Order: sequence, then structure tokens, then C-alpha cells
Amino acid sequence: MTQLHFQPIQDKTLDILETILRTEEVASVGDALGILSVVIEELVVNIVNYAHSDYLDVEIIRDEKNIALRFHDNGIPFNPLQKDPPDITSPLEDRKIGGLGIFMVKKFMDTVSYEYTEGENVLMVEICGSLSAYFFKVRVRA
Repeated sequence: MTQLHFQPIQDKTLDILETILRTEEVASVGDALGILSVVIEELVVNIVNYAHSDYLDVEIIRDEKNIALRFHDNGIPFNPLQKDPPDITSPLEDRKIGGLGIFMVKKFMDTVSYEYTEGENVLMVEICGSLSAYFFKVRVRA
């Protein structure tokens, strides 16, 4: 398990993303890396830009077939899973801005959970099962 601690400062967003993506656990996911990168970027950017948090802690737990990332921050309580999904059927010019990122996170990950506990937002995302077959699984599900 890797534990990372960051100051969620907008000018440091790319550094935060690169640090997470370069961990052994994330860098070695094979075909799932592209999808996982999109998910990590969405979550980090949202926390940095909107949570008004003093810190961002990330736990990465990995075994041969699974990876889980748990994001902790002490920002404004916000459960992104309660947000209504965007209307992806209407024409682009009629769509409201926002909501597509968390929609993708929920579609791409096997498990997404949120809780607010002890003054922290805790969001966990997980890929379960064979990471080597994950790219195919996402393509079929999408």
C-alpha cells in the first residue's frame, strides 16, 4: 500500500497527478492505465478546484488483480455520487455544463463509494478482477 499526502494547490495539480501515476501500483496496471488516468485526473482536479481542502491524502492498494484508490480531504462535504447523471442523449448545445466527469468515473470503475466521516470526504474507486482484461471489459460496457 502506498500513502501520499498533498497540499491541494491549483498550481500543483499536474505534480499531484504525476506523483500518483508514477507509483508502482498505478504504473503497473497495464491496459487499465489510460482509463485509470482519466479517473484519477477527474477526482484530483475536482478536489483541488472545488473542495477548499487543506490536504489531499491518497491511499493506493493493489494486488495481482485489483487496485483501489482512496481519496481523503477535509474540504466542503460533497457526495458526487448523489449528483444527477448528465443527459448524454440531448444535443451538445442543449446540455448543461458539469457532471460528465463523475459519470465517466462511475462507468469506468467497478466500485465507487463515498462517505463523510470524522470531518473528511472519503471517495474510493476500485477495479476488481483481472486488470489485464480490464480494457476489454470497459469497451464492452461503454
